[in-house]
Amino acid sequence: MNKSFYVYIMGNSRPTLYIGVTNDLIRRVNEHKQGLIEGFTKKYNLKKLLYFEIFSDIQNAIEREKKLKHWNREWKLTLIKKSNPLLKDLHADLLT
Repeated sequence: MNKSFYVYIMGNSRPTLYIGVTNDLIRRVNEHKQGLIEGFTKKYNLKKLLYFEIFSDIQNAIEREKKLKHWNREWKLTLIKKSNPLLKDLHADLLT
């Protein structure tokens, strides 16, 4: 069975950004949207999925997450805008 892992970026209207990793992107984004996860995303109301990458190996996903977390804000926004120039919520696209 092939398993997928995801590095994702959540944001709000500012956008304040949060980077995470998961093995179930739809579930995890739903948890963020419903405010079920205590901490940064709940405090800053980060409910928009702005960006994600798919990996077949958890170690590669974790390594990428760590690298992105060390990037400055402008680099992160540039990365997001390459595939999502309007900063729309990608969550609905996952459900289709």
